[in-house]
Amino acid sequence: MEKQPPSSPAARQRLDKWLFFARLIKSRSLAQKAIEAGHVAVNGERTTQPSAQVKAGDRLELSLERRDLVVRVLLPGSRRGPYEEARLLYEDLTPPAPAERRTAFEQATRDRGAGRPTKQERRETDRLRPDFGDDD
Repeated sequence: MEKQPPSSPAARQRLDKWLFFARLIKSRSLAQKAIEAGHVAVNGERTTQPSAQVKAGDRLELSLERRDLVVRVLLPGSRRGPYEEARLLYEDLTPPAPAERRTAFEQATRDRGAGRPTKQERRETDRLRPDFGDDD
């Protein structure tokens, strides 16, 4: 049986290596842990084997710590290169996040001027009112 070169569209690669090469997970050991924990699905099927093979056209669903991703594998990876190179390995199919969903930090912060007025702002407001103006 002939071995296909890695650039071939039918080439397969280990799932943990591909996630690492595509820069979707920081390290290969973290990729293995995420897969074993059931946070990765290949073509709709949850997999717990880091050695599972992926090929071009496979759809991956990842439940990461801060977000959920849906990607389609375009190419197998050959190394963990820069982001621009890694971005060519997949197509992002993740639906946009709903606009009304805000983080706790965003909920706790206010826009400038939306809260209590500063001393300077209060004095400017007082100057506009006739009963608090200058006593000339």
